[in-house]
Amino acid sequence: MTFPSSPPTAPEPSPAVPLPTERSCPFSPPYPLAEYREREPIRRLRYPDGHEGWLVTSHKLAREILADGRFSARAELKRVPVARPGADPFIGQPALPGWFVDMDPPEHTRFRRLLAGQFTVRRTRELRPRIERLVEEHLDAMADTGPPTDLVENFALPIPSLVICELLGVPYADRVEFQHNSTVLFSLDVSAEEGAAAMDALTAFLQDLIRHKRTRPTADLLSRLAHESDLDDVELAGVGVLLLTAGHETVASMLGLGSYALMSNPEQGALMTDPATVDRAVEELLRYLTIFHFGVPRTPLTDAEIGGRLLRTGESVTISLPAANRDPERFEDPDRLDLTRNAVAHLAFGYGVHQCIGQNLARMELRASYPALFRRFPGLRLAVPPEQVRLGGAGFYGVHRLPVTW
Repeated sequence: MTFPSSPPTAPEPSPAVPLPTERSCPFSPPYPLAEYREREPIRRLRYPDGHEGWLVTSHKLAREILADGRFSARAELKRVPVARPGADPFIGQPALPGWFVDMDPPEHTRFRRLLAGQFTVRRTRELRPRIERLVEEHLDAMADTGPPTDLVENFALPIPSLVICELLGVPYADRVEFQHNSTVLFSLDVSAEEGAAAMDALTAFLQDLIRHKRTRPTADLLSRLAHESDLDDVELAGVGVLLLTAGHETVASMLGLGSYALMSNPEQGALMTDPATVDRAVEELLRYLTIFHFGVPRTPLTDAEIGGRLLRTGESVTISLPAANRDPERFEDPDRLDLTRNAVAHLAFGYGVHQCIGQNLARMELRASYPALFRRFPGLRLAVPPEQVRLGGAGFYGVHRLPVTW
């Protein structure tokens, strides 16, 4: 007599490991992530508070979880995979008013619907002439001043700051204060007290501005929301802080880091000035660099089987976007920067209902900035040895200063 064989069981998961953060190449994720992806694409992860959850490194599983409504983005359920004291006042607590990225539907949907129409492809195309003028003005200023110059201070940071300020209706003259507080907010090296103080300052700044817009509206996003939505001042200030900080920090990081990568790969940098290549080139840089370098947190609201593993309710999950975007199952020769590659399936902006609402604006800024920079200064190169370029140190991966010459 024969008996039906038992279904194969998945091997026991390997012991939990901390999230790798040390890089051997400034443009590539930590090497162990590739090893994990190959051998165990969903494996145990040890968080700084001692909790054991899961690390996801494959493109397929990342998309699966990000699109699965059983996995929550709520702030009170999150854990950060690296020590980040400045975030302690906000992680593990209910979402701040207006911070819809830390909410699940239907609360998340309420905010998303109010904002979606402001960031469509059509709306961002309307902004293109103004963005291109800003780019040319900053390139003119760099040419007039002459080399060397800090590309972050004089190009990568001011352009997205000006764009998001004009879109929201935030006075650019106040940039020193909000850029400082934004830097503190996303820093890995500040205390909980410093992080809370930065958030308080940004919120008070936006609340004062919104009260002004209630009585004296102008043609900007915050004015429209103040008069056409049901958001109160506290919620609208939270939305404003979120869009203002993320809207310039992310694009500034991509512009600085992307320019550094192109200077380090001059044969690829030459392709950036070809109008036929620009759209693909920007997508490839987004994939290759993936500045959300610690990943995206999710928490299962119920037991869920993913990739042969049973993820228990409440266990933290960190989805490594950099590892997913280097997955050879999805991208051929993924560790090579190839500006002619079709990389549109990348996850640099996330996936699912929480996919970055400002992605069309970010793309427009990058498409306007990179080609113009390398057309104006075809000999652009570092003015210091590569070992003097300091990277990381924040929630978004990027360069702090980038001295260049031409």
